[in-house]
Amino acid sequence: MSEGAYQRLWEASHVTLQELLDQEQPLLQPVPHGERQSFQYRISVLYLYYLGLLRRFDTIYDQMVQPQKRRLLRRLLDGVAGRVLEIKEELVRIDLCETHCLDRVLHDLKLTPADLEVPIPKYFQLEQSAAMKERKLILAEILSRMEPEPPKETSVGMNRTDAIILIQTAERARQGRLRATFMREIRKEEERDRKIREEGHQRFTQDQGAVIIQKVWKGYQQRRRTEQDRRAEMEFIGMLPSTNQANHLRIMSQAGLREEMRRMRQAEREEEFQLALEKTHEALREMEGPDLKEKMKEQIRQWFIECHALTGRFPDYPDESLGGSYAIFADKTPEQVQLELQAQENKKKEQEKNKNKNKDEKNKKTGKEKKAKVEAETTLQALPSKFVPMIGAGHQEYKTLWKNQPESKHPDQNFDSEALRKEKRKEMELEIRIQVDELMRQELKNLRLAVDKEEERPLKAPKKPVTKTGRKKKGKDLTQDRSVDSLYEELVVYGLLKKSMAVSLKDYVGDCLYLGSALCLSNKLPMPSLFDIRQNVALYGILRLGSPDIHSVAPLIRSILLVGPSGTGKKMLVHAVCTETGANLFDLSPSNLQGKYPGKAGVQLMVHMVFKVARLLQPSVIWIGDAEKNFYKRVPKEERKMEPKRIKKDLTKALRLLNPGDRVMLIGTTDRPQLAEMKGLCRVYERILLVPRPDYASRYVLWKHMIEAQGAQVTQSLDISALAKVSDGYTTGHIFQAAHSVLNERRLLLLSKRPLVASEFLGHLAKLDPVYKEEEESLKDWYFKTPLGKKSLKFMMDQEAEEARLAKEKKRK
Repeated sequence: MSEGAYQRLWEASHVTLQELLDQEQPLLQPVPHGERQSFQYRISVLYLYYLGLLRRFDTIYDQMVQPQKRRLLRRLLDGVAGRVLEIKEELVRIDLCETHCLDRVLHDLKLTPADLEVPIPKYFQLEQSAAMKERKLILAEILSRMEPEPPKETSVGMNRTDAIILIQTAERARQGRLRATFMREIRKEEERDRKIREEGHQRFTQDQGAVIIQKVWKGYQQRRRTEQDRRAEMEFIGMLPSTNQANHLRIMSQAGLREEMRRMRQAEREEEFQLALEKTHEALREMEGPDLKEKMKEQIRQWFIECHALTGRFPDYPDESLGGSYAIFADKTPEQVQLELQAQENKKKEQEKNKNKNKDEKNKKTGKEKKAKVEAETTLQALPSKFVPMIGAGHQEYKTLWKNQPESKHPDQNFDSEALRKEKRKEMELEIRIQVDELMRQELKNLRLAVDKEEERPLKAPKKPVTKTGRKKKGKDLTQDRSVDSLYEELVVYGLLKKSMAVSLKDYVGDCLYLGSALCLSNKLPMPSLFDIRQNVALYGILRLGSPDIHSVAPLIRSILLVGPSGTGKKMLVHAVCTETGANLFDLSPSNLQGKYPGKAGVQLMVHMVFKVARLLQPSVIWIGDAEKNFYKRVPKEERKMEPKRIKKDLTKALRLLNPGDRVMLIGTTDRPQLAEMKGLCRVYERILLVPRPDYASRYVLWKHMIEAQGAQVTQSLDISALAKVSDGYTTGHIFQAAHSVLNERRLLLLSKRPLVASEFLGHLAKLDPVYKEEEESLKDWYFKTPLGKKSLKFMMDQEAEEARLAKEKKRK
């Protein structure tokens, strides 16, 4: 795509953004519970539109070259991503479930399931690439020092005579097999001639034989042409995979090269822009700074004189926390400034008076609060957004600066010098204002002494409001005297910090649930699909950890628990989060902690070190495999030496100290959550995602993906639909094992002679133990005991009771 194409895409995106901003205000109005479905539908529509907008802004930001436009795009991209996370929280609050059935909304909006995919901004990995490379080198160096040198193997050779005998034996065997094949063909021909002579078949003339051969050959050619035409038609409408892979790969490689070229141009324009920033700032400070400083002083002196003429005394200088002299420069008269200062003093007095309230007023307030709670329970309302003002400001900046700007103004995508000077002028004014405020405060003090013979008035600093987050006790630093490098090395040596596998989130293959809305209408809670799990991991883990701007404002989520049978890809999802965000991987699994840092003080030090290094080298993922062991109801005898519950208390305390902006996430995985104490587990893990065995649609996609990943091509002889049907109950890991076992190197070489068939995989599947329905049902029953599961179950029971009541009323009528 050209620069003009990205510019047009940007303009179209802002048209959509304006429509979405217009829809935000009506959502803040309360809606009765009876209109729950319509409210959920409106939120879902907004969610899908914001996802599409996020996808477009990511594409434009990745390929736009002009540096000032890219800065605005970055703010818009982060704002839209944060708004997606906020709407996700709204959907969870309304649906009382982590997965949402949006197939009906997709159908109404004429969208495809691909539009449900959560796009991961490309800059997550691009900006972390240098840090990731440096970290990998350090990790590899530490691990190489730990590994012992392998012993030198002495290979026993073979003498020349034995080698010749071995080669001769193999060659004679090959010639014998070839001779046997020839003799078999000769015997078959002799047998065929003998049968013809005995049965007395009709002898054809030369012309008759030629006509028969022509008929057979023409029929074969026509059937072949028909098959080719049909295949071409099916490929064209997308019902069969394209056979022209070489052309497709060539086009994709060319597109990739163009994208890389544009990224190189981005880096060049960014360097030019950074140099221009420094030069412009220095030039403005030298040329306009002295005049601006004198102008500010004159304005403040004039304000002093006018206030003294009006009130007979010099005014109090505005405090820096209230804006300083900016209040004087905001096109206000001295009377207005004086009135504002008096109003602020009156407010303080009123606040002091309101502290002493009567008990009757308190009772009235508690009654009003109860009424408000009842109204909140009977109505639905979207919570105010923190990202919408950010998005609105970015959209307004686009309209004022870039909307009506012709493309010919910057043909080489250089920076706009006029916009740069305006931006730098504001920064320079702010710097000079702070300097002028210090000088004029001293001048005001001298004026009071000289004119009014008045000494300096004591200025009370405004009290900062104490927030709940400010009351948190900061944990003691147990490693004050140690550097981050030494702590990092120690964690690597003890095996607590590991190298993550390079796995992309798109490698977690699975299809979405196409009939979810129909199941919800019949009051049946559908099991989430693998597509839903991939989407939730992207929303809860990757989008939050990838950007500090998103994490600091988005709803805070410190921990996730992935619950599902063994082989469903839980560990793969953990590595995918690390790969997509460039995060460090810390392993606090009970099996990995056995024998390390013994004693209460040792555990406290270990947890402190892990969280400290994770904060300093963020983003970071702390993984706990077999998470149920930390919260055992009763520790098994064979695991008592492991002491699986020893980090429970310290882990809970360390998690509470994580604040917005600390890009550290705890991810636990378990396949036996029933063994854990529910209360403690749910206190540590804020989000619980149920990872199921794949359904039919996901198995179909999985089989196709696994076979193609092994280097084979799916042909018409391979019935994937039958494979997907037969493999019901088998997990992603089982399907991978079967595909890997069948498609070995020898089988791949024989594909041209003997195409793949479904029956080849059945033998390997039969050797594996599937996940039975009882195991899945037990996990589902356990999930309904979690806080969100209890709410969902209660809501379903209330709905069934309401339907039964309505049915009885109909019968009475």
